[in-house]
Parts: sequence; structure tokens; C-alpha cells
Amino acid sequence: MSKHKSNQEHTYIIQSHDVILDKEYIHWVDELGSRYEKARIHAVLKVNGEKLLWNWQTGRDLVIRKAEEKWGAGVVEQLSLDLQSRYPGEKGFGADNLWAMKRWYLFYSEKLEQPVQEILSAENQPNKQYVEALRETNVTEGVPFPELFAHVPWGHHVEIIKKCKTVEEAVFYLHRTIEQSWSRTVLQRYMKADLYHKQGGAVTNFSTLLPLPQADLAQEMTKENYDFGFLTLPEGYKEEQLEDALCKQMTRFLLELGTGFAFVGRQKELVIAGHSRRIDLLFYHIHLRCYVVVELKAVAFQPEFAGKINFYVSAVDDLLKNEQDNPTIGMLICSDMNTTEVQYAFRGVNTPIGVSTYSDVQIEEMKKQLPTVEQLQERIKLLEYEIGKQTIR
Repeated sequence: MSKHKSNQEHTYIIQSHDVILDKEYIHWVDELGSRYEKARIHAVLKVNGEKLLWNWQTGRDLVIRKAEEKWGAGVVEQLSLDLQSRYPGEKGFGADNLWAMKRWYLFYSEKLEQPVQEILSAENQPNKQYVEALRETNVTEGVPFPELFAHVPWGHHVEIIKKCKTVEEAVFYLHRTIEQSWSRTVLQRYMKADLYHKQGGAVTNFSTLLPLPQADLAQEMTKENYDFGFLTLPEGYKEEQLEDALCKQMTRFLLELGTGFAFVGRQKELVIAGHSRRIDLLFYHIHLRCYVVVELKAVAFQPEFAGKINFYVSAVDDLLKNEQDNPTIGMLICSDMNTTEVQYAFRGVNTPIGVSTYSDVQIEEMKKQLPTVEQLQERIKLLEYEIGKQTIR
């Protein structure tokens, strides 16, 4: 038995000597595999789309039929019992879930004040392969944003309408869920951190130093403030301690940075003019196809920080960047910053850099090693009592 691999790294196995594994055969197998993947996506989307359509229509019925006015305040609970009785073993018929369907319908029907086409602009479309597969199913007629809805599990939809104030914000989280395959826990975390309002909020010079569309993509990847609440550091911690804590929690740190970041190294050495220089953290962004230099500061932004990160970005461009890589980006993450100071510091800088802040680091409570005065007095009394007893004996 022998094995061969195509350019797509798929494995092909010859079962007997009567088979000739040529390019045409390999192309055919790849084509079959591609069709199978589309069929599988089609099936998943169809099932999810059908369930979501039922949820939407149920929520709509509760509103349009004015069910509570017509049949009484307990109609939803009664409907829940009747559906569970009719379909024992099936999930999703709980009263809380039915109420969620009504809220879901009301959220979009009441808040939608602009055409669907304006929100689902071409550049915001999710993966076209999934979109086409969903359109072929033709099962979500009557549901707003069908291309988006069927890609997102029901539980995610419920969380989104709980937290979002506008349809635009909800659509933002729908897109991110699809693009980054967020679990419900990850979605909840990003909504709690208010990613919608903070995404792309760093002070940068990307628009003037990067070509489109890289400038927009680079800006979008940044945050105004990074949540380091997963770190615990001593009071008065130093930059090295912050860096060390982030590296020990690298998985959480990458999650906070966002999708596309690949960790290259800590204290990455660059030898420049015979001197060793070290970058705090170096990443490679897969989607932007560029290196990202990250410098950490446990203090507020100072103008001289811009010069230092400009130096490192220039060095990475010369020493590490390949021809196929886009220009290196620098990110400075400080404990605080003044926007005006940052903008002044950017003048004369010829490399793309951004400045963000971080917050919510948990400070360790110092354990007092010495006893209090009261504790010492109590111990002296006990000691005197023990001595007195021994003297009497």
C-alpha cells in the first residue's frame, strides 16, 4: 500500500496495482470532497434555518395574535406544556424559550428602521460559500438577515438580543460569531467587554501610512482598551512582571487581542549595529499578513515611547519581513494615555503604530506577616498564664 499527497495535503491510498492514480483521478476526488463539504454545510444550515424560522414565526404569532390578551396571561406557559406533551423528548419548548422567541421577534421588528440591504452590505457578507448554501435551501423566507441568522445558533441569538441596544450592534456580533467561530461563552465575554464600541478604538496613524484595505483592517483589529482582568499582579508591579504574567496566560491574551494573531516570541532579539535589542512581544497577524510588534508599559503613555516602537518596527521591516509580508505594525499598550499627546508624538513617525490602554488587572492583597498589637498582647497574657502555672507546680 502506498500513499500520495496532492497540493492540498489530502491523502490518497491505492488499494491494488490495478489502479492508476493520475492527476485526473486526484482532481476528481478533490471535486467529490468539495461537493460533499458543500452538501454537509447545506444540511447543517438547512436544519438550523428551519428551527430558527419556527422560532421566528412563533415569536411573531405571540405578538400578532396578541396571545396574552386573547387567551390570558398564562398562555405562554400553557403553550409550553402543550408542545412538550405533543413532542415529548424534544428540547426548546420551555416557557422561557418561548418568551425569548417573542423578544427576538420584537427586537428586530421594532428596532429595524433601515432596509436590510443597507446593513448587509457586500463588504459585511459572511463567507460566500455559506451564504450560497443557505440561499439554495430557501427555508428562511420571512426571517430578517437570513444569510446571517442561519449561521448562528439559537443560544447566541438569545444572548445578543439581551445585550445589544441596536440592530447594527447585533449584526456586528452575528458577523463576529460567524467569522471567528465564537462559542457562546466567548460571545458573552466580548459583549461584556463592549467590543462593538471599543473595536478599532486605538489611536493610530494607520490611515496615513498604510494602503487600503490594510489600513481599515489594521484599525479594526485594535481596541481602545484591553481587558487584562485575567491577570493578578502585586501592587506596584513592573513592566517585566506584566509581560511575564501575559506570557503565562498567553491563550487568554491571544483571545483578548482578537482573531488572527500568532505568537512569535517574547523578548525577541534583534542585533542592530552590533547591539542586541529586544522586543517585548512579537506576533504575526495571519489575515493582515504582517508582523505586529507589541510593547508593554506599566505606566501612562510618554512621548518618547513612540520613538522606541518606531525603531523596533523599522528594524523588523529590515531584518525579519519578507517580500510577501505587508508593512510591520507597532502596538503600544500602556496603563493610560492622553490622546493629544499621542497624536503629537506621531508627527514625524514614518511607521504604522497604534496606542491602546489596558485595565482591570487584579492586584494581590499583601498578607500581613506580623501579628497586630492586640494579638501580641493576647499572646503575652497566655504566656504569663502558662509561666504562672509552672511556678505554682
